[in-house]
Amino acid sequence: MEFFKIRKDIPFMRHALVFNVLSIIMFSLAAGALTFKGLNLGVEFTGGTVMEVGYSQSADLTKIRDSLESGGMSEAIVQSFGDSRTVLIRLPTKPEITGAKLSDQVFLLLKEDDSQLELRRVDYVGSQVGEELVEKGALALLVVSLGIVIYLAFRFEWKFGLAAILANLHDVVIILGFFALFQWEFSLPVLAAVLAILGYSVNESVVVFDRIRENFRRMRKAEVPEVINNAITRIMGRTIITHGSTQLMVLSILIFGGETLHYFALALTIGILFGIYSSIFVASPLILWLGISREDLIKPEVKKEEAVV
Repeated sequence: MEFFKIRKDIPFMRHALVFNVLSIIMFSLAAGALTFKGLNLGVEFTGGTVMEVGYSQSADLTKIRDSLESGGMSEAIVQSFGDSRTVLIRLPTKPEITGAKLSDQVFLLLKEDDSQLELRRVDYVGSQVGEELVEKGALALLVVSLGIVIYLAFRFEWKFGLAAILANLHDVVIILGFFALFQWEFSLPVLAAVLAILGYSVNESVVVFDRIRENFRRMRKAEVPEVINNAITRIMGRTIITHGSTQLMVLSILIFGGETLHYFALALTIGILFGIYSSIFVASPLILWLGISREDLIKPEVKKEEAVV
């Protein structure tokens, strides 16, 4: 059953050049923001102090943040951990004070509001650990990207793999560009969101590529742009329902998930929107420019000559 059925093919490929130029501009702006402003890396990457404290009753996160801000620790990240009485506090490294003294100051400051406050654990993340996480995060992105290229090259053809990885690179750089431009905190949950978007975006590309391959068999007299236009038009209904439902879920996290999940949901929102865009207006035009043809996907049948007795 189709809720959104489009009867006439939309001429996407007629405007492929315009969208490619637009994509290059957005990519360049994002790359410029990353180059000149850089990412605002979280405690996990830069090093710092992580404290777990237990309250005698449900903790008021807003009040805790206000107390820390009044004590000159406005950069602290406060979140619930496990239950409503357990709070996790992340503090960036301060050159003028050691992590032990910083955690003591925070504990004494918060104990003024709750005399029964319990310090459950204190972890110190050194700069060396942070650098290692950055390297492993970059390695994870590289491995996922190579895996996508290999998968699509085997399933379809190398031109599809190249187009998909360029489209995914476009999505990742734009997400990172937003975080660099607005200096939003880039933490491990945000890195997880970026990796999730890689898989999400390639899934959309695979759906489009499947339709294109099917159309090459079905529309034998059609030109390549017509084949691609029909493939994209036929999946529009699915795209609206699937991505609309996903975005509703992510939007609920963005609105009700609190400060802890805010940037995670924000990265997913940007990724979903640009994932749809790149699958249609980046990956599809790229395979057109790379010269995809019916022969690339459908090999001609070789008829064996009957043996003459």
